[in-house]
Amino acid sequence: MSGASKGSAEAKPGRGIAKSVQSAGGVKSTQTAEVLILGGGIIGLSSAWEAAKRGFRVTVLEAEAFGGQASGAAAGMLAPFSENPESPDAFFRLCADSHSRYPDWVRELEELTGHSAELQRSGSLNVAFHEADFLSLRARLEWQSRHGAGFELLGAAELRRREPKLSDRALGALYCPGESHVFAPKLVGAAEEACRRAGVRLVAHAGRVTGMERVAGTGVVVRTAGAGSWLADRVVVCAGAWSGFVREWLPVDVPVHPIRGQICAYDGKGDPVRHMIFSSQAYWVGKKDGSLVCGASEDVAGFERSVTEQGIGRLKRWSDRALPFLGGIPPSRGWAGLRPATLDGWPLIGPVPEVSELVLACGHYRNGILLAPSTAALVGDLLEGKAGEKGYENAFGIERFCVAGTRRGLG
Repeated sequence: MSGASKGSAEAKPGRGIAKSVQSAGGVKSTQTAEVLILGGGIIGLSSAWEAAKRGFRVTVLEAEAFGGQASGAAAGMLAPFSENPESPDAFFRLCADSHSRYPDWVRELEELTGHSAELQRSGSLNVAFHEADFLSLRARLEWQSRHGAGFELLGAAELRRREPKLSDRALGALYCPGESHVFAPKLVGAAEEACRRAGVRLVAHAGRVTGMERVAGTGVVVRTAGAGSWLADRVVVCAGAWSGFVREWLPVDVPVHPIRGQICAYDGKGDPVRHMIFSSQAYWVGKKDGSLVCGASEDVAGFERSVTEQGIGRLKRWSDRALPFLGGIPPSRGWAGLRPATLDGWPLIGPVPEVSELVLACGHYRNGILLAPSTAALVGDLLEGKAGEKGYENAFGIERFCVAGTRRGLG
């Protein structure tokens, strides 16, 4: 393990770290952290980097390998408009804010680490294959044009001129020029290295949490199967689909459950697909290595991460229909990740009233990569006790799952 960040105590005077915890079993020595982040995906790593930049001493515990779950399996799309077809609600505003942060955020990551995240401003095409879908794109164009520039509703001829590989069955598309994508595994690697250079203590293969205890006036103790016990002033839960484990130890029901997302990729064949392409049933994203990523088939399978013939077969059928040049070509590989979903599809970002030392940053579903910069900024503000300035922050608190004084669970 690397050491804690030197000089952070001077940056934040008066912030003490307890050296032991008194419990019913007596005094137990622990390893300590001012801020302990549970989960080493893109949300955990981004939050850790942000907290370290603000002067906190930070430790990240990851049960397995960093970025080995949903973050590393993601297609890396940064598409706030394509992901929000309904209205400019609080979730859209969070996504749009995060997308606006991305160029500077990635530039800082790359300059610090020397690692490229392969950010590409490809623009996106939301393609209609049926008349009803085309009509809905007209409604989207009206409100989304008020929040971005350069949107166009393309007819069939113009669509095929811009994206020649699309099927002749496409009736048209909504063109969103500002949307972009990154190569998710490289982004996660850059975030991990940025944390390391900022003095964050990174602990991989910590195993599952075997206990969590709040100790009044001291902090929270977290016990793990592979990395011992940790005492922290504040704990940030960024454990993705596994974040619901908190309910086993503390009086907090974190309503996050796993959705299996299966993705496949094709090796590069001739001219690349020029844009991110979205349809009602699948999406396609061309990467710099020439591969074409197609996703995502979703199902509820608990914590099962296997790839199924049915899931990949569905993506293959839609690829054949939308992009005829893929007809008869099998994907070169397929993989699956567990998306952390909440009951309403919005993330959980905020403090926990019952346990003031606990902060939630989880439940990002299929937008963890997109929401990394804005989530990290919100976590940093929460750790510093700052009120939000955007006006939408309270929309993502756990309080929205409270009904008549009780927590609304999954069943």
